[in-house]
Amino acid sequence: MVKLSLRKCAGLCAAPIGFNNRNDPLSSSRPLRLIAGIAGTLLLAAAGPSAAQAGLQTPEQFFGFQMGADRKLAGWDKLHAYYEALDKASDRMQMVELGKSSEGRPYVAIFISSAENLAKLDRLRQLNAQLADPRGVSEAQARQIAGEARAVIIQSFALHSSEVAAAQTAAEFVYDSIAREDTEAKRIRDNVINIVMPSINPDGTQMIADWYMKYVGTKFEASGLPWLYQRYAGHDNNRDGFALNLPESQHFGKLMYRDWVPQAYVDHHQQGANGARLVIPPYAEPIRPNGDPLVWREMSWFGSHMGTKLEGAGKTGVIGSAVYSGWGHMGFHWITPFHNIAGMLTESASARLATPIYMHPDQLRGEQRNMPTYEPQVSMPSVWPGGWWRVRDIVEQQKIAAWSTVDLAARDRETLLWNMYLKGVRQVERGTTGEVKAYVIEAAQHDPLTVEKLVNMFLRSGVEVRQAKAAFVADGRTYGAGSFVVSMAQPKQSLVRWMLGRTFYPDNTFTRDQQNNPIRPYDLSTDTFNEFMGVRAEPVGEAVSVELATLAAPLVRQGRVDADAGNGYVLSTKLNDSFRAAFLLLNQGAKVRRVTDASGFTPGDFLVSGVSSSQLQEVARRTGVDFKALQQAAPANSYALRKPRIAMFQRYGGGNSDEGWTRLMFEQFDVPYTTLMDARIKKGNLNAAFDTIILPSDSAQAMLGEQGDDKSEEDEEYADEPPEYRSGFGKDGVKALKAFVKKGGTLVTFGRAGELAVNELKVPVRNVIAKLPSKEFWSPGSTLKTRFDTTNPIAYGMPAQGLALLMGGEVYELSTYDKGEDVKIIATYLDRDILQSGWLLGEKNIANKAAAVSVKYGEGRVVLLGFRPQHRDQTHGTFKLVFNSLLNQ
Repeated sequence: MVKLSLRKCAGLCAAPIGFNNRNDPLSSSRPLRLIAGIAGTLLLAAAGPSAAQAGLQTPEQFFGFQMGADRKLAGWDKLHAYYEALDKASDRMQMVELGKSSEGRPYVAIFISSAENLAKLDRLRQLNAQLADPRGVSEAQARQIAGEARAVIIQSFALHSSEVAAAQTAAEFVYDSIAREDTEAKRIRDNVINIVMPSINPDGTQMIADWYMKYVGTKFEASGLPWLYQRYAGHDNNRDGFALNLPESQHFGKLMYRDWVPQAYVDHHQQGANGARLVIPPYAEPIRPNGDPLVWREMSWFGSHMGTKLEGAGKTGVIGSAVYSGWGHMGFHWITPFHNIAGMLTESASARLATPIYMHPDQLRGEQRNMPTYEPQVSMPSVWPGGWWRVRDIVEQQKIAAWSTVDLAARDRETLLWNMYLKGVRQVERGTTGEVKAYVIEAAQHDPLTVEKLVNMFLRSGVEVRQAKAAFVADGRTYGAGSFVVSMAQPKQSLVRWMLGRTFYPDNTFTRDQQNNPIRPYDLSTDTFNEFMGVRAEPVGEAVSVELATLAAPLVRQGRVDADAGNGYVLSTKLNDSFRAAFLLLNQGAKVRRVTDASGFTPGDFLVSGVSSSQLQEVARRTGVDFKALQQAAPANSYALRKPRIAMFQRYGGGNSDEGWTRLMFEQFDVPYTTLMDARIKKGNLNAAFDTIILPSDSAQAMLGEQGDDKSEEDEEYADEPPEYRSGFGKDGVKALKAFVKKGGTLVTFGRAGELAVNELKVPVRNVIAKLPSKEFWSPGSTLKTRFDTTNPIAYGMPAQGLALLMGGEVYELSTYDKGEDVKIIATYLDRDILQSGWLLGEKNIANKAAAVSVKYGEGRVVLLGFRPQHRDQTHGTFKLVFNSLLNQ
């Protein structure tokens, strides 16, 4: 029953029609009255808002248009104001600011439930936490908790901001959730903590709305936003579910992984326009195994309920168990199954932003996973016939899908809660009895500060990590005191397995087409983060027998500064954070040199002098790096560094997320840089301003411009984007880049961008995998064993052998015999057994071939890093290749 809020009603509100709340002192004690309505119908509950909710404005009243109306979009600023108004007017919701977005906007979660439930949120949170981690909870206690607790459902909207409907849907869904007075709505409020993330990317929601509304009524009406709609990641913002690099991910991760672990989570998206109208759970094959089976059953359960409600509402073209495989990236809806959460997504067919689109029947196609043709099938019994498709259509079906999710949770609350307990208990049992009992991460590794960053990622994901107080032996190997132990006997053991365990992507009928071509995984074929980060995590098959301390908070390393011996200080080049310290010190005017040989040092070690003790203490505090005093004069075999002048190319055309992630990495490591656009490149004279120019991974076509320098009047007439936002530096830009390098500059390319250097600058190497069909070579995001030449300044600080993440990159060999002396090989793939994790076909094509090279070009050099060494700001194990490329002698 709905308890009236003393705070908002101040004792003046009547009980809702049809209610006699005997437990509420404000409720009337008179018998229930039956009110005769139209046609003699007896109304037991009001259809509209109760007296307590009478001040609520509908979205249409507030915004002046219906959500999803043609050519209308509400931006985040106005949407946030609407939610503030609802929050003030209703005792059935609480809006909580979790933090700020990347650009400083409020990042909020909306808690919706009955007033009684909201009044005891903390108690309900504690009960939920006991079911999420049931260690120490008996079966009888769990039954009692399931009877008292409320189901917790989280749904997120507007992650991908160009998928415009979801932000509009959220407004109607929130309003309906607090205003509806029917039996179904009341049951949901009584039984569910309905947590709504109305925009998981508020910056992008505002950007897209501003952009679209600016051009409504012009020929550029439905043109795409020229830049990334998330400051750093753009569309890649849903690939951050474990690293949690983005501020938005950090806020959301804390909510979902630690504070309010839900029984189910749904992320609402859009897809292309010519397929099914809506894709609902469950996922298609293959799934990523090791999650508790109940998670996958629950996805089918929720999906079936969604499909039934959608079909009942007359929505056609709805398909489940298709298109999106259960083995996906480790973004929020795909990583949550390994948190024992039924993580799901919906994918609606798109319009053109907020502009309607007309689809002819012959434009509707299948040709996707479990949907070979666009015709009725078991998982899509009705098909949409074609016609006009509007954002309003998307809003309506998203709202039904969202509502059906909380409706099922309300109807089967205790089953869901009991399932949560079972999933946790069974995963602990599997971890206890499984072959791998724990993963041990030694503290004393090549880069111990990066080890701690990996440990902190687990802690932020709600994974228990413990630290050994003494040395111990496991599986016959000795581990030092301070080693980290991640036990598999915990509810999130399957998350641990996928983040730390060697992984082989399935190669079977689910992952090959009818011609036996490999089908690309939805994202990477592995997500083994210790491999990404260059950190060893050893699986052990026996219980660890040593006293362990459970880490209660993320690790924060405070660097130490030795007493000055008068000769300066040395920083280890093995630490990524030493590079951060070097960038900070160079910016402050310190003298920084690098050692060139190993006589008592590691090649690349930093020598620091000419800076005050207080400056050193501050840099040590910020970076965690130890400054070790030199006990004798600095070695002569070293060279001085100067403050680098770095530029990174940025284009329009929707932006390039590889560039955005690199910006984030640079900001985290205090790397100074300038953004370089087309016009500045074409202007030339680049050496006057820059020492190094970076081309993030991108196609040469995108960098040069789709039409090159020769655009016709017809091209201009039908171009999608306004002229000032058309990208491509063309022949003039290539000429300027050539001149820059020949005059002493350094050009650095990541991944696919090497194509431009090979084809346009004619460097004497070729990409050996450029024209190979997928049956002959295939590495869709795999970690590959690689040798590094640590005497080459580009590889200073790297281990002699490590891993490179190859996804859509390049592999090099010399293309000529007369310029071999100009080419230095930085990194080389092994000669056999190259695959560490993922999926690799045709390893012979890259055996003993170069993963990275440096080419002398005039007075300068071109550094081609054939893989993405900074991929999504996650591959810490190869960050040094980037940093070294930026530090010129």
